[in-house]
Amino acid sequence: MQPLRHIGTCLACAAALFGTAAQAQETTSPEGGVALELNAADLVGEACRITFVATNTGAEPIDRAVYETVLFGAEGGVMMLTLFDFGSLPAGVPRVRQFQIADTACGRIGSLLINGAGTCTVDGAASDICAKGLATSSRLNIELQG
Repeated sequence: MQPLRHIGTCLACAAALFGTAAQAQETTSPEGGVALELNAADLVGEACRITFVATNTGAEPIDRAVYETVLFGAEGGVMMLTLFDFGSLPAGVPRVRQFQIADTACGRIGSLLINGAGTCTVDGAASDICAKGLATSSRLNIELQG
């Protein structure tokens, strides 16, 4: 009967270790980031006005977030590379930002790629939270990738 008692003890130890590992995974979550949703694209004169909903999911306000963005045509070729300045993003509060793409019909845009954060400032210092914790989504038939 001695070996069975050791098996029970080993199972109890394994359960305790597994529980500790699971707790460690739960407490090591990302520090937040930025969620960008492509929400609308409207033709305004000769320009396509693109509307984003940006949410800082971190605990600290972002002073300034500027994203290098690549616009791809409907056939997949690169149309242009530009910078979108989202300005300040308070923690946990959605913000709507609009950008106009001159001389571009919205139907010509196939997808957008957030190529990286050109500027990301938190508490007056450069930060990697704008790129490291980036999540993208789109409500349109124009895909948004990050």
